[in-house]
Amino acid sequence: MTAPIVRFAPSPTGRLHVGNVRTALINWLFAKGQGGTFILRIDDTDTERSTAAFERGIREDLAWLGLDWDESFSQSDRFAEYDKAAETLKAMGLLYPAYETADELERKRKIALSRGRPPVYDRAALNLNDAGRAALEAEGRKPHWRFKLSGERVDWDDLVRGPQSIDTSSLSDPILIREDGSYLYTLPSVVDDIFADITHVVRGEDHVTNSGAQIEIFRALGGHAPAMAHTPLLIGADGQGLSKRLGSLSIQQLAADGFEPMAIASLLAKIGTSDNVEARDSLEALAGEFDFAKIGRSPARFDEAELRNVNSQILHGLSFEAMKTRLAVIDSRATADPRFWETVRENCETLNDVVEWVGVVYGDVPPLVEDEDRDFIANAAQHLPEGLEFGEGAWQAWTLALKEATGRKGKALFKPLRMAVTGRDHGPDMAAILMLMGRSKVEERLAAVYV
Repeated sequence: MTAPIVRFAPSPTGRLHVGNVRTALINWLFAKGQGGTFILRIDDTDTERSTAAFERGIREDLAWLGLDWDESFSQSDRFAEYDKAAETLKAMGLLYPAYETADELERKRKIALSRGRPPVYDRAALNLNDAGRAALEAEGRKPHWRFKLSGERVDWDDLVRGPQSIDTSSLSDPILIREDGSYLYTLPSVVDDIFADITHVVRGEDHVTNSGAQIEIFRALGGHAPAMAHTPLLIGADGQGLSKRLGSLSIQQLAADGFEPMAIASLLAKIGTSDNVEARDSLEALAGEFDFAKIGRSPARFDEAELRNVNSQILHGLSFEAMKTRLAVIDSRATADPRFWETVRENCETLNDVVEWVGVVYGDVPPLVEDEDRDFIANAAQHLPEGLEFGEGAWQAWTLALKEATGRKGKALFKPLRMAVTGRDHGPDMAAILMLMGRSKVEERLAAVYV
């Protein structure tokens, strides 16, 4: 196989979310794993909704994920090419004007359904002569332009779904140009795929039916239809679609929530495949494992709890040196002692959790102590080990002394101390916490029990 050339084609009408990022990732992994080319195409033909800010956001999100592109271009720079293609199709008799309004088309659809027929456009516009078209335009109507399908079957071997066959006689002739002269997705996409020598179109399975019409447009314009791979769509952990929650699952939001780029990439690359979901340390590692044959036909299930698990795996393996710069951005106190990160990382699911543990170790945390444990905590303050800085044996010496003085042991001994010192009933190893905090901070926390 020659080196593949693929494209990811987002519309700059919003920020990227996990659904379209998964499409970008699969394209990238396939191309890079085969030594190919990954093109970023900005589909900004919708000039009213597309914004420069959203385009910048898309590029920022891809760069943050590490999905670098080899080439990039915008459709808004290529309207002249789409005009040429449209004129070519008109000259061939394959692009024809139709004048029905949206209401008229809806009535036709309902009538067809009521008679048990598929709601396929009846091509009434093809029966209009010049006088008929002129009369409609005299009424103020402007045409939209439809591509005339062959009515034959279109077949291809999908890299995910296997052999596919679309009977174009069961489809309405697709509208390529709106009444206002603006282009829908279909024609510009085909023109650009021919221009960029795209070898593989990799996208969601909701485009399968569109592929039949697009393959015919490729042929009409003298191009060769790329190989195609249509992947199952994402669903939530509850089996429902993600459409209502995509705002909270934008890459921008996930980054703000403290998730690692490789956690997102590792999860999205593996869900819906025969591989286990496990953290990987690089996109190159994921590319080396990628294979369309591993992608199943069932919807891919995106579970935020699974993302947190993968994120935890990655964070727990990062050294202080690897994290130093990022910790400093969160709170300079997190880098004051290298032992801090080594102590708290096993209790961090996301980078944002560092904020909590900086507060626990260095900040002001109200103690949590049950009434029946107050006398015990007063006793504990009297048995603190000597010395301003606690050594490695401070926790063991302190708890041993308290055990002998009070007779407490196990949970009854350890839990009240943890809650009084950290304000939490769980967390990192207390021996390490004591060494980070020092005697004065521990005394301060114990005294606060009686404030």
